[in-house]
Formats: sequence, C-alpha cells, structure tokens
Amino acid sequence: MIYLDNASTTPVAPEVIDAMVEELQHYGNPSSKFYPEALSAQARLKKYRETTANLFSCDPSNIIFNAGATEGNNHVIMGCFYAYPEKRHFITTNAEHKSVLETMRFLESLGTEVTYLPVSEKCTINPDDLVAAIKEDTNLVSIFFANNEVGSLNDIEVLSTICKENNVLFHTDATQAVGKVDINLSTDYKNVDFLTFSGHKIHGPKGVGALYVGNNVYGVRHKLTPLLHGGDQEFKLRSGTQSMHNIAGLAKACELAKDHIFSMPSALRALELEFIDALNNTFPEQVKFFGSLEHKVPGILSFAIHGINNEMFLSNYCDKVALSTGSACAIGEPSYVLKAMGFEDYTDSVLRISVSSLAIKINDFISLLNEYINLYTL
Repeated sequence: MIYLDNASTTPVAPEVIDAMVEELQHYGNPSSKFYPEALSAQARLKKYRETTANLFSCDPSNIIFNAGATEGNNHVIMGCFYAYPEKRHFITTNAEHKSVLETMRFLESLGTEVTYLPVSEKCTINPDDLVAAIKEDTNLVSIFFANNEVGSLNDIEVLSTICKENNVLFHTDATQAVGKVDINLSTDYKNVDFLTFSGHKIHGPKGVGALYVGNNVYGVRHKLTPLLHGGDQEFKLRSGTQSMHNIAGLAKACELAKDHIFSMPSALRALELEFIDALNNTFPEQVKFFGSLEHKVPGILSFAIHGINNEMFLSNYCDKVALSTGSACAIGEPSYVLKAMGFEDYTDSVLRISVSSLAIKINDFISLLNEYINLYTL
C-alpha cells in the first residue's frame, strides 16, 4: 500500500506509542489531591503541558488540552460568541475547514452576521479585504494558517497584526501547519489570540489536540466561555478528566516536531518536488496543479490529470494506494475549496497527495496513474 493521505492522518510514531503505553501504567487522576498517584499525575500533566507549549514558544498556562482541532475551532467561535455578546459580527473565509464553516453557519442561524472573505486562485486571503470587512462590532476573525486541501499559506503575521490594530480577536486553525512551519507565538505570531491543532496530523494519537488561548493587554488569558461545564480542569475552560495517555502521546509528538522543525519541512519539500517533476515529466500536457507551488506548507500537493475521474481512480485502486480528493471531513462532496478558488470544473478530477517522512515509491504511484489512463481513457 502506498500511503499518500497524511493530511488526513499520519502514522503514529513509535516514540509516541511508547509514551502512551508508559502513561497507561499509571492510574491517578490529576484532579484528585493528596495521595501519591494523584500528585504524580499532576506532575506529569504539568510536564506534558510544558512540552506542548515549547513547540510554540508560549507559556504553558496558555495551552488547553482537548479532543482536537474540531473541538478547538468550535470552542473558539462559540466561546467568543457567548463571552462578548455585544459583538455580533464574525469574519472567516470561504475555504476554511468544515469545523469552522459549519460553526459560523450555526451562528448565522442565531442571527449573527458572518462575512466570508474570498480566496484567490492560489487560495490565500488579500489583507486589504480583511481591513475592509472589519466593523465596530466585529468579534472574531478566523482564518486558516495552511489550507488542508491545497496547502497554501496565509500571511498570518500580517493578518493577525491587522486584527490587533483594530482591537479584534484573531484565531487561526494551524492543524496543517504545525510541525511544518516554525510557529513562534512569542515573536512572529505574537498577535495571534487563539490557535488550534490536532495531534494525529503530527504523528500523534487521534482524539487529542490543544487550543492556545493568548493573553490580553493585561497579561491575562482572553475571556472565553467554555463549551463543556462541570469541572475545573484545563483552567476551567474544558471540564472533564484529562485523557492522560492521549496527552502523553500529543506531548511526545510535539517534542518530535520541535526536534525536527527545520529538517522535516526540508525533507517533505524535497519529496514534494520529486512528485511534481514526475507528474510534469509523465503528463506534461495533462497535469494541472492547484494552489501555490512555492508559498505553501511542504507535503501537500493538489492536482488534476485530464482523463482521470478521481472517485473512479480511488475506487479501482483502493487496495494499492491511499490518497484523497480533498478534506477527510467532506467525503463524497465536490471540493468547495476548489470552487472558492474558481476551479469548479476540476472538482471531479482533483487528487490530493500528502506525504510524510516515510519512504514512498513515487514511480509505483505514477505507474498506477498511467495504468488507469491506458485502461479507461484510451
């Protein structure tokens, strides 16, 4: 099996598995008091939070563990909606992850105004469009760091600064950028107020992630209404006993990402360029790439080859190659991201490959594409 769907989920690193198994040997609840196992759990949770925060060069008290980016995105949007009731205008883009778009649409059903900024044909936001969209009652701006279908990068430093200058909160879903971009929340990205990501995109376990909640001008975490009530866990922002083994796995994945924050992107970019060269050389008149091939996160490549129907290709070769037509959260639907970029005619032919550091037989994948064309289009 040729695995090319790492933007959907990554294989769990052996070191992560070891960390999770080790944590499962313990049974103390970090919310309990006095007895040794509880105190030990509290100490380990503190260490895991510090390790996770280190990836972003932020204070551990700004890291909230949760079930992943989908929960985090919902929490930021709905949490700001309830925390700042006097502000009833939100801004996002028309190419966000479903967990952002559907939550924004839910807000609209409650009578809230939402502005959807258009993306360019490269799937990026024009900062001037953001400036023009901000109003006096704008509550939150939510814009992706890196697009999950085409990999294009937004200029989060510029966009977050615009929001800071206008006293508007800024959130970015960085799920596809974590581990591939050095995200320093104390320097370059200090104006980001909220950031979300998932562990299973960086060789960690599924079902765990984190939400970064930045500080206001007084050095206190931004006000955010919790989604879950009933306990004081996670600084009273996320009730429920922490899943310690999952958090241990997330922390180890963050540690590995930090250790390879410069070498990993270079390796992914080199592999990506091999794919681009192979596709251009084999299908010079048929291949079309989407998004920017330069200003993007390494490892995600969106393309179409004339004559290939994506659903038919995936169905016929599902036992030989794993890849997708776009987001894993929009299975069976035409790519709304391509539509937003102006490429609606390609939604039935687009394929997304996303690689990791694991060895991949590029020529074998190219052979499958050739075989399909010879069998079904000639």
